[in-house]
Amino acid sequence: MQDKLSKIRLLALDVDGVLTDGTINIGDNGEFFKGFNAKDGLGISCALRSGLNVAIITGRRSKIIHRRAAELGITLLCEGVKDKYSELVRLAHELCLTKDEIAYMGDDLNDLPAFKGAGITLAPQDAADEVSSAANIVVSKNGGRGAVRSAIEMILKAQNKWEAIVASYLESGQGDKQ
Repeated sequence: MQDKLSKIRLLALDVDGVLTDGTINIGDNGEFFKGFNAKDGLGISCALRSGLNVAIITGRRSKIIHRRAAELGITLLCEGVKDKYSELVRLAHELCLTKDEIAYMGDDLNDLPAFKGAGITLAPQDAADEVSSAANIVVSKNGGRGAVRSAIEMILKAQNKWEAIVASYLESGQGDKQ
């Protein structure tokens, strides 16, 4: 698995249940708030700084997701996506990537089609059973509780980049967004 992880150049993520715990809070005027994990955020900052592309592919549209993506520096934001597989293929073409260079993390049935477009598939510990069964890797953290950070650490460790990241923090802070 380390060899496959070392080839990853794009990590594509679902939002609800992956970047969040899956709770959707809706008020009278629409979506109210989502909770994000700071460790996931720092992991994404480290990934981007290390040259790993990070994309969000979600079926929902949300100003909250725009804000979080902007905070973290994620420029590959795909919202309102009904066919996550086709969107992943489009991103692969746009970035000139092969399937083996793509990892996708999802947690529920609507993420299963995207698994066909990725060389590595990941799921949070609390993913739907069918998704956990289909994933190459089920991380030890729940969605919105460090699952994304776990996936990023696995990828960057396989690429021999994680130790340099840790060393850079031992020297001085990096000013990363969380």
